[in-house]
Amino acid sequence: MAKSGTKAKASKPTIKKILISQPRPESEKSPYFELERKYGIELLFKPFIQLEAIAAKEFRKQKIDVVSYTGVIFTSKNAIDHFFRLAEEMKININQDTKYFCITEAVALYLQKFILYRKRKVFYGADGSNKGMFDVINKHKENEKFLYVCSENQQDNEIVSWLKHHNCGYALGYMYRTVSSSIKETISIKDFDVICLFTPSGVKSLFDNFPAFKQNGTLVGSFGSNTARAVEEAGLELHIKAPAPHSPSMFTALDKYLSELNKL
Repeated sequence: MAKSGTKAKASKPTIKKILISQPRPESEKSPYFELERKYGIELLFKPFIQLEAIAAKEFRKQKIDVVSYTGVIFTSKNAIDHFFRLAEEMKININQDTKYFCITEAVALYLQKFILYRKRKVFYGADGSNKGMFDVINKHKENEKFLYVCSENQQDNEIVSWLKHHNCGYALGYMYRTVSSSIKETISIKDFDVICLFTPSGVKSLFDNFPAFKQNGTLVGSFGSNTARAVEEAGLELHIKAPAPHSPSMFTALDKYLSELNKL
């Protein structure tokens, strides 16, 4: 029993099993697997969401003339896949001078699957944050008309707000939509000490699959400001947040958290 006038010391969380709500990395060299070795924990990868393509016939209803946009904004590899898929379906010839603005270097490099990669037309933020990408876009906003390729139900409101308030010419190109995966029959959510969420749709999927979910000591990690907001709006306590200073990715945020926990 704690002494009068003092607070009882909080118990140290025990972390043995972490749920990563994304597909398992294809490479065994993924830094996630280093976490398992380093801290003696178990990671389970289970996608909480899946993407449905918006067909060309449906996209045409948006009345977007893709070739009239000189700059394209990508925040994921999925967005790149669907942009070039629709371009092929609709027989659109993308201008070789089109500029591409990407959230991270990894997303930017993924463009090599579809275009001749030239640094003078492919740009990305320095730190993987929206702000980093905005700094790059800001240098070109006077001369470009932007197409932000995004999910029908998951566009990043911070990006939309920035484009609007900086008087950019832009349009939202909905080229896919996000739906919840059915996972309730394949995992027991109570088995995990940490749940890592990457999109607002992932938060929605958590409750679609487990409507009675209560934290009860489960730690929650989030990637991106919109996801963090969705976590908090769902009434959950957020413990691990990325990107953050010195933690540009979920992996690095987990590494930092686990390292500090081991020092307690």
